[in-house]
Amino acid sequence: MNFDPNYIFFALAAYLIGSISTAIITCKLMGLEDPRGVGSNNPGATNVLRTGGKKAAIITLLGDMLKGLLPVLAVQQLSADITALAITGIAAFLGHLYPLYYRFKGGKGVATFYGVLLGTNWMIGLAALAVWGLVMFLFRISGLSALVSATSSPFIVWYFDGSEVLMTAVTFMAVLLIWRHRNNIKQMIQNSKSKSKSE
Repeated sequence: MNFDPNYIFFALAAYLIGSISTAIITCKLMGLEDPRGVGSNNPGATNVLRTGGKKAAIITLLGDMLKGLLPVLAVQQLSADITALAITGIAAFLGHLYPLYYRFKGGKGVATFYGVLLGTNWMIGLAALAVWGLVMFLFRISGLSALVSATSSPFIVWYFDGSEVLMTAVTFMAVLLIWRHRNNIKQMIQNSKSKSKSE
């Protein structure tokens, strides 16, 4: 792989865009409590939904998706290099997880992850969203839906694209997303054990 100096520019621009917290800005403009100090303390759409309502949550969700979608689409117009797309997507995702503007304390990255997938290949993005929707329909647990969808995403990329570079990038983001949900995983395991004991 030949290194293109533009990769640095793409990554930096995507990271700075990803670092913008839609949740914090939305809540501030709508006069709601800072999502980092209420509910799960996570600046993401799910926590905003719990504490601020549907309108604020939808704005947050769309904003977080656009942070992943727009940088990737922009790079597609500037470069046909799959490596540039992968680097840009990862940088936007990392910006959401570890935002420069908020002392590197960000959200879990679900919506931004889907934005990156949609920008890279709309079929991959829609397939991952379909998995999320199916699990959500069956179990009504947002965290579980995100985990199953993230786990399946590398296989979805393999089916629709087959690019090793893209598969590696998506696998890296999926692992980080799962890691960011580690407390949710512990909570789901505890809830499952409690349910089993009560039956």
